[in-house]
Amino acid sequence: ALDEHTCQKMRGVLARLTREELLYDLEKQVEERTFELNIEREKSERLLQNMLPASIAKRLKNGEVIADRHDASVIFVDIVGFTKWAAHLNAAHLVEYLDLIFGEFDAITRRHGLEKIKTIGDCYMAASGLPEPQADHVERAVKTGLDIIQNMGNVRAQLKAEIDVRVGIHCGPLIAGVIGELKPFYDLS
Repeated sequence: ALDEHTCQKMRGVLARLTREELLYDLEKQVEERTFELNIEREKSERLLQNMLPASIAKRLKNGEVIADRHDASVIFVDIVGFTKWAAHLNAAHLVEYLDLIFGEFDAITRRHGLEKIKTIGDCYMAASGLPEPQADHVERAVKTGLDIIQNMGNVRAQLKAEIDVRVGIHCGPLIAGVIGELKPFYDLS
């Protein structure tokens, strides 16, 4: 039989072990939650970087209102006869084909250092000279437009479709900003 003094010592040891185990368990939980939070933060950061130019995303995170004047060039690309062509496609093929077409435009846009602004249906819009100034923004936009036109032969062959594009370019002053709180996007006016 154990005397009362020995029992008290054992209870104290068990209490300390339990506290230490609890503290250890809490530390592990904090580490795991911190790790999970960092993964989610990285996902959010990647999403933000895909939605907005990096410099604009950084300014927005710092609480700035984004509304800037630029001397820039905007390129507009429209798929000729899109509505007629699209009427013969199911939804999955239409989305797949637009993804292929706009993926080609994205590659050309990146190669010339333009910023993709948006797509609306069959229209594609990108700009040079913003968000950072580019002295050669006009040349960049023109080269992009010419490369898109030239690349349409490859696109037609891949899609086995007789489609073409119209390209328009606007050069001069404009305002660029982040519009909206729900699904904000970088837009031009």
